Amino acid sequence: MNLQSEQFDLESTEDVQEFYHSRGWTDGFPVVPPTPESIQACLDWVHMTPDELIGIEPVRERSITAEKLAINAVMAGCLPMHFPVVVAAWMALLKEEFLLHGTTASTGGCAIFMVINGPVRKEIGCQSEFNVLGSSDRATSVIGRAIRLGLINLLDVSPGAIDRSTLGHPGKISYCVAEDEEGTEWQSLAEIRGLPNDVSAVTVFAASSPRQIMNEWTKDPKEILDTYAAEMKANMLSYSIWAGNYAIVVPKQHRDLLQQAGWSKTDVANYLFEKARIQRKEWAAVGKASVVRDKGDTEYCALASPDHLLVVAAGGPAGGFGAIIPPWLGTKSQAVTLAIGACVDCEV
Repeated sequence: MNLQSEQFDLESTEDVQEFYHSRGWTDGFPVVPPTPESIQACLDWVHMTPDELIGIEPVRERSITAEKLAINAVMAGCLPMHFPVVVAAWMALLKEEFLLHGTTASTGGCAIFMVINGPVRKEIGCQSEFNVLGSSDRATSVIGRAIRLGLINLLDVSPGAIDRSTLGHPGKISYCVAEDEEGTEWQSLAEIRGLPNDVSAVTVFAASSPRQIMNEWTKDPKEILDTYAAEMKANMLSYSIWAGNYAIVVPKQHRDLLQQAGWSKTDVANYLFEKARIQRKEWAAVGKASVVRDKGDTEYCALASPDHLLVVAAGGPAGGFGAIIPPWLGTKSQAVTLAIGACVDCEV
C-alpha cells in the first residue's frame, strides 16, 4: 500500500475512540477505526490512487485527495460500495458555485443536504420511505456523516473554528436522502437537472433545517401546494427574504394526488414560483418593521426561477405530510448535481 497519511499504533477500540475524540477528529460520536486495509478497499472500489486529486477548495486552496476522503468515509461507517457517492458529493461541493467556505463558515448554521438518484440507490441499500429525513437506512446515514467528518478533518469545519454556527441543526450530523424513483411517475431530481435517467447522481444543497407541513383535508393539487407555499413564505418572513434554491420533499400521499391530477414536477415548480411570494411590508408583522423603510410594496419570490426548486419524491406511504427545506442564504450558494462514477458531457 502507498498510503501517505500518518499511522498510529493503538491497542484497543477504546483507545481509538479516546485518541480521535481528544484530537477533535470526530463529530462527537464513536468512529470506525480507519485501518490501512479498509482505506485501501474504498480506493480500490473507485480505482483511485491515494494521492488522486478530487478537487481544491477554492477559497483557502486546500487540496482534497482520495485517501483523505476514504479515511473519513471509513470513520463514518461507510463500506467500499458507499465510497463513489462520497467522492461525487465532494466533487460537487468543491464547485465554485456551491461556495463551500461560505456555507460552512456562516453563523447561519446550514448543512449539506444530499439527494441520491439512479441505480446506485438500490445497489447500496438506500431506503426512500419511512423516516426518510431521519435514520432511514445505513447507506444514507453513513454517507451523510462521511461528508461532515471530511469537513471537520480536511477543512477545519469544527464548532468554534471555521464553523461559526450560532445554532446549527441536526442535519449537520447527516442530511442525505435517496429519491423514491420506483414509487413515482415523476422524473427524478437528477433527470430534471439534466442527467440521463440511467445514470447515478448526487445533488448537494446548502440547506437549513426541514420545516414539516401537513394537509390531509383536500385532493386539490393547488390547495396541497398552497400549504407548501405558506411554509416557504414563512421562511422568507422569519429567516431570509432572498430567493434561492428550495427543496420540497413530497411523500406518497401528496405525490399520488398530484400525479392523479396530471401534475408534473415542472408544474409543481411553476405553481410554487408564482405562489411563494411576499411583500416587504409583511416583515412589519414579524418584528422587522425597521427594515421595511420605503420598500413596503416591493415583492419578493422565494425562487429566482422555477428551476431553482428541487422537488424530491420521498417519504412514507401514509399521512398528508411534506417538508420544505430552505436555502442557507439566497443564491450565494447554488445546488450542484453530478454523476456518480461517470462522465456526462465532459470535455475530453
